[in-house]
Amino acid sequence: MYIQGLGVAQSDAEAVKWYRKSAEQGNAKAQYNLGRVYADDHGVAQSDTEAVKWYRMAAE
Repeated sequence: MYIQGLGVAQSDAEAVKWYRKSAEQGNAKAQYNLGRVYADDHGVAQSDTEAVKWYRMAAE
């Protein structure tokens, strides 16, 4: 919701916070989305290494 501003003020930083919280608990969709924000430079510094790390965790 935060990444697109649906029902809340748009905030990349807030979206990353919630993606990370969920991803660290093993949620594959959140892991994938966290990979996307690292790949696309939304709210975090772009990092292919971090993006691949989260994509792999989501795939597992």
